[in-house]
Amino acid sequence: MKIAETVTFGGSGLDRAGEIRTDPEAVSKAQADPAARAIVFWRGKPLIDMENPASLVRLPIDHPVLAEAGEVPILLGREDGAARFAYDLSGWVPEELDEAQLGGFLDPTEQRHPEVPDSQAFCELRRVMTWLDVRDAELAATGKAILGWHQTHKFCACCGVASEIAQAGWQRRCPACNAGHFPRTDPVVIMLVTRGDAVLVGRSPGWPEGMYSLLAGFVEPGETLEAAVRREVFEEVGVRVGAVTYLASQPWPFPASLMFGCAGEALDDRLNIDPVEIEDAMWLSREEMMTAFAGEHPQVLPARKGAIARFLLENWLADRLD
Repeated sequence: MKIAETVTFGGSGLDRAGEIRTDPEAVSKAQADPAARAIVFWRGKPLIDMENPASLVRLPIDHPVLAEAGEVPILLGREDGAARFAYDLSGWVPEELDEAQLGGFLDPTEQRHPEVPDSQAFCELRRVMTWLDVRDAELAATGKAILGWHQTHKFCACCGVASEIAQAGWQRRCPACNAGHFPRTDPVVIMLVTRGDAVLVGRSPGWPEGMYSLLAGFVEPGETLEAAVRREVFEEVGVRVGAVTYLASQPWPFPASLMFGCAGEALDDRLNIDPVEIEDAMWLSREEMMTAFAGEHPQVLPARKGAIARFLLENWLADRLD
């Protein structure tokens, strides 16, 4: 496996069981298998066993907590030949729920259901993603993304009628006009832009104080990845980029992105920051970035662990991008 495939949420080789999604009988048989398991989510937060090491909980399909699940479960794939289904418990209301802390940049809250052990809690995936092994991380990211899509795409985009889940959760079909709708994934470029021995970093408004990361932006219709890299960097900081190469990709289910990590060679280093796009940007030398990663830089905190920006920067420092 290439280093590029070891990014968080990638590289587990999950069997997604795509060949049975259109066969309701096969899906039902897979769900009835005693070895089948449920991956449970509450408002996009997976159920995690917090005992060291932390792991994604897999409940038996007949577990009583699943009686509170919403729509039909979604087939995520198979492990050792047994199916794994995503169940959504968002309709459950925990006692003493603090709504104010939910949905923040890094939600620290944990919700515990009375039907599961105290060691198990619903946790924000951004917070726990680096605690999980590669298979747990892929299952959690897949479940969060597909459930999030269903939550926001309940009506037909063609005629407005309420749509229905089909293909074991991987399609919504309109009962009125028969239009089929499939899960969306938004392509995003994230750029390791360098000039000589320096790398370009920036920060968005609202980020934790001192946090800097690589520049990123959505790919527009009719645009190549290379063109998107050049456009986004110029729009945000006024720097022209020449050669662009692909490095690695990362599913990013917050809510539905696929991050394309690219390297770009800057043609100049003069910054003209667009304050609407970003709050600040700067060039950092390798030595300065190493200081930031060590937590000793007076101004800069590194990109958060688990994000592809961190992955690209770490491998740039180690001279092992491939």
